[in-house]
Amino acid sequence: MANIAFIGLGNMGGPMAANLVKAGHKVTGFDLVQASKDAAKADGIGIAATATDAVKGAEIVITMLPAGKHVLSVWKEVIPSVGKNALMIDCSTIDVESARHAHDHATEHNLPSIDAPVSGGTGGAKGATLTFMCGGDDHAFALAKPVLENMGKKVVHCGKGGAGQAAKICNNMILGISMIGVSEAFALGEKLGLSHQALFDVASTSSGQCWSLTSYCPVPGPVPASPANNDYKPGFATALMLKDLRLSQEAAKAAGAATPLGGHAESIYEAFEKAGHGGVDFSGIIKHVRDLAK
Repeated sequence: MANIAFIGLGNMGGPMAANLVKAGHKVTGFDLVQASKDAAKADGIGIAATATDAVKGAEIVITMLPAGKHVLSVWKEVIPSVGKNALMIDCSTIDVESARHAHDHATEHNLPSIDAPVSGGTGGAKGATLTFMCGGDDHAFALAKPVLENMGKKVVHCGKGGAGQAAKICNNMILGISMIGVSEAFALGEKLGLSHQALFDVASTSSGQCWSLTSYCPVPGPVPASPANNDYKPGFATALMLKDLRLSQEAAKAAGAATPLGGHAESIYEAFEKAGHGGVDFSGIIKHVRDLAK
């Protein structure tokens, strides 16, 4: 078992770190929020006074932070204090350029590194069923895979440094677009007098089938575990979906790719967020779709 430092113990990082403890690892964590530190401590995670203190003696350092600027700041702060050959893993969802800069910084100090953003939300973090999308060289991936498997059910090597973030951004652009499409279909069905269950029974077994429909249906009833049955409590908040769609559009612009539906999805979620619904699950976008018809 390994000595692991985990920096960023929020709604995702806290449960992920707790699963490492359950797997038998020694985990020392740090977060700026006292409530997050208290919850992590209750789950058996040692709490350090600073991020630098957390990484001392660690064989693996994992970060789960809000944005690229935070990841780069923390990596630059802690890397001089980590041991020789310590593995650096970033599980945040950030822009590809920042991920590549983080890899470069680790390489300058002869440290293996992986960008490993996740899919699966808070439920996946708690249940250790996350999917990890990994970028980095083969050696670093081989080192990272066993520890990531303690927190998820699928670990995919997507390519060189930054490829994990690229996969995450592309995946969540699909997700954001498809949820709007499913929501529009249900809103239209309502206007046409079609029951939610009837539309679900048809679309879920025919060409309209997709994850946004069958696993995260935006109307109450057909999928009992979806946030629609819990007043759209996240889950995956609208503000986070908007963050990922913005990342996708920044990446598309930098790469010279055309993503018109991705851009339109960004504008739709932005309007929903500006209306005060940033903390609502992203499947709540159906409320916005309905309002557009009023």
